[in-house]
Amino acid sequence: MFGFVEKINASSSTAIIVSVALMLFSGFAMTRITKKLRLPNVTAYILVGIMLGPSVMNLVPSRVISGMDFLSDIALAFIAFGTGEFFRFSELKKNGARTVVITVFEALLASVLVFVICWSVLRLSLPFSLVLAALASATAPASTVMTIRQTGAKGDFVSTLLQVVALDDIVALVAYSIAIAAASSSGSENAAFRGVILPLLTNTGVVLLGGVFGFFLKLLLMPKTRSTDNRLIIALALLFALCGVCAVLDISPLLGCMSMGTVYINLTGDDKLFKQLNYFDPPILLLFFVRSGLNFRMDLLLHPSGSIGNAPLLLVGVLYFFFRIFGKYFGAFFGCMIVKKPLKIRNYLGLALIPQAGVAIGLATIGARSLGGETGGALETIILASSVLYELVGPACAKFALWRSGSYSNKLEDLVPEAELTSLEKPKSQTELLIERIHIIQATMPPELQYHVEEENAFTEAAEAQITAVRHEIDHHSIKQRKGLH
Repeated sequence: MFGFVEKINASSSTAIIVSVALMLFSGFAMTRITKKLRLPNVTAYILVGIMLGPSVMNLVPSRVISGMDFLSDIALAFIAFGTGEFFRFSELKKNGARTVVITVFEALLASVLVFVICWSVLRLSLPFSLVLAALASATAPASTVMTIRQTGAKGDFVSTLLQVVALDDIVALVAYSIAIAAASSSGSENAAFRGVILPLLTNTGVVLLGGVFGFFLKLLLMPKTRSTDNRLIIALALLFALCGVCAVLDISPLLGCMSMGTVYINLTGDDKLFKQLNYFDPPILLLFFVRSGLNFRMDLLLHPSGSIGNAPLLLVGVLYFFFRIFGKYFGAFFGCMIVKKPLKIRNYLGLALIPQAGVAIGLATIGARSLGGETGGALETIILASSVLYELVGPACAKFALWRSGSYSNKLEDLVPEAELTSLEKPKSQTELLIERIHIIQATMPPELQYHVEEENAFTEAAEAQITAVRHEIDHHSIKQRKGLH
């Protein structure tokens, strides 16, 4: 047994293969447990990473963890591209201005509160305070969307929530880009230019570059005969190429990938590509979140000597956790009040914005790399620890907000209200009302594939089209052979 372990550690390729297999299988196994607890998969992946990492069992070699650094850029490219699907111009025209106001208030108030606590109260360094405050603005769209799908919630509250969550990541990415540039240039003579003007110019260029890639994606996928395999290959090639160009220029690809997805969906209206990518990327996202957990330093968080500046990391993490929630809730409350949203939206929207994982963890990983040393490690540790807590309480808060806002109900009379009777109609019995409501629900349910997820439907349709094309090619070849024989 020990000889087998030593052989794995001695061979670089063997260590990578075994580690990846261990991460994938352990991540899947943990979701069986979190599913019973009705927790999101992200929570399972991060917990597995913590268990496999140096803080607990130390089963994955450190050289493998550092060698998988590229996963951050690839995973965030998928997340950012998928977020672009929510930015349909037709939808933004209806409530775009009001959504922007709400998003700016809830995102920036969270950042401002965290910055004040870190910089003024805890007396932490300016670079650390700026970057941590910028990360506070990010929200995890995956947990929110999953909760909405599970409850079947609909209405104005859900529409507002989805638009705010989608715009929230743009605000977070811009705030992070400015914060990391300002942190890197603090103390230099060109701090104003490098800290504010240069990041704005850089992000504008990345958005334009992403739009160009989105246009090329539309041109390359335009032929209707393009197979599913080739659609995936082309989409991944352009997505990776955009990340590569940004890496060469030392620019974050996140805004560019989001712009690429936005341009593509508005030019084509083709949401099947996003569903196919969603069906393709779970293993990549699993490895990304597990690796994020591997970087988690529980010893730094809990050990008395673990600190950033003069403040214990545990204290910084606790204050960050609560003040970000305060900022999200009251920012959404004031934003809704300014644009005169209904009371139910104003009171409960902030509770649905608590989850924080994907984008924040990815940005923290990149930020830790930029800040370096103990400061970078402390940043990633705080974000990872708080993300686990946010993913534990966030979905429950989102579900509570959807329920209190009247966006969904488990009562049959709320799902199918009783129709008003005319003066000539007799009141119906409870049995008649029940039968009538069941018939209405059955009539509104989609046929046959109602229990299939959308991603599976997209792949099934594409597979059927591929099979039909192959059969047509075989039949055509057989006819040609018969004519040749005659």
